[in-house]
Amino acid sequence: MQAILATLGYVLSPDGRRLLMIRRDARPDDVHYGFYNGLGGKLEPGEDVVTGLRRELREEAAIECDAVELAGTISWPGFGRHGEAWFGFLFRVPSWSGEVPAGNPEGTLVWVELADVLAGRVPMWPSDAHFLPLVFAERPRVFHGVMPFAGGRAVSWSYTEL
Repeated sequence: MQAILATLGYVLSPDGRRLLMIRRDARPDDVHYGFYNGLGGKLEPGEDVVTGLRRELREEAAIECDAVELAGTISWPGFGRHGEAWFGFLFRVPSWSGEVPAGNPEGTLVWVELADVLAGRVPMWPSDAHFLPLVFAERPRVFHGVMPFAGGRAVSWSYTEL
């Protein structure tokens, strides 16, 4: 399987109660349009995943990561607009520096209560509800999951924790 490699970072407020998310509201043709999401994107050739995450957060939110924690990985076969497979490296970012702008070319940057995200009170991909509790568990363990998509929807979810 060939897959698009990507990072997805969840930037926490200093007190750990809020997440910096992007509300994808800039381009109506965006597959994520209307949803809130973590920050990140595709890896560039020659980048390792942490370097890619740091670059994406610098580009999307003008911040520098002081600490990153690998939460897990997810394989998303069929997720892309044309059925492409994606493979994502998910991170928590508990420490960072910089001044977050109001938005970027993909949308508005918003601080959202973590409790609201985990309770499903924030418009996101419905499938995010499967893995976000693992990312933000009280005692998180690194997980590796697979979430096949068909017709723009997740059709199953399985994972292993280490």
